[in-house]
Amino acid sequence: MSGYRRNFSEPGRRATAEKRQNHGVDIGKRLRHVTRPGGLLADDGLAGLLAWRAARGLIRILLFRIFRLRATGFERLRADGPLIYAPVHRSHLDGPFIGGLTHHRVRYLGKEELFQPKPLGWFMRSIGTFPVRRGEADLDAMRAALGLLKGGEAMLVFPEGTRQPSDDIGPVFDGTAWLAAKSGAPVLPVGIAGTREAMPSGAKFPKRTQVAIVVGEPLAPPTGPDGGRARRPDMTAWTATLRDALEGCQQRARALANEPGRARTPMRDLVP
Repeated sequence: MSGYRRNFSEPGRRATAEKRQNHGVDIGKRLRHVTRPGGLLADDGLAGLLAWRAARGLIRILLFRIFRLRATGFERLRADGPLIYAPVHRSHLDGPFIGGLTHHRVRYLGKEELFQPKPLGWFMRSIGTFPVRRGEADLDAMRAALGLLKGGEAMLVFPEGTRQPSDDIGPVFDGTAWLAAKSGAPVLPVGIAGTREAMPSGAKFPKRTQVAIVVGEPLAPPTGPDGGRARRPDMTAWTATLRDALEGCQQRARALANEPGRARTPMRDLVP
């Protein structure tokens, strides 16, 4: 009897082990399928889309109301086709405010430290961010940004690079000019007042202040003197024009933030 049990249980154990192994392989195949690019759980799939919409909804509900947002010209952020948003940079709040004002899943360049651990990296990609190495010319990131623009997407680029400590416009780099020239996308200069006071560099939590955003007229991409390919001097001259536009938008945004008695922009206007 004991021998019969032994003979019966040995094949049974082998069959069970094989079944478990095949089950594990099947789960692995399914997981790879749903997490592949465009898959159900991928950052560019349905799950990523829902994460982006949830994040945008929270921005509109919380940030717009808490900071009593005043904004003008924001309708320009909603134009279709490739578009480069070029705001001043004073706080980590700048990007979320711009992204909340449009129906586009805006693409951002984000420092690669923001993509660790992996769940955070998945979320950052879901809301449109892709990594760039700070302190060096990350050509791969610039090529990726160019590819997204050529694909008709909207891109947010901070022309000043890093956050600035005052309303004064810092050095403006030629990266925006290069992207605009190569993609043919127009550029929207954006002034933002109040986010530096709300969440300055080093702050872990924001405090309530008045925030104002002014979106300027779009700038056509740089071209050569005869309308042909833009050369380095053309891009440098165009960058100076962008800096002047940013300075004008920032002055108007500061005046709008400081205007006494002005109500915040109605939510029905801010939400596309």
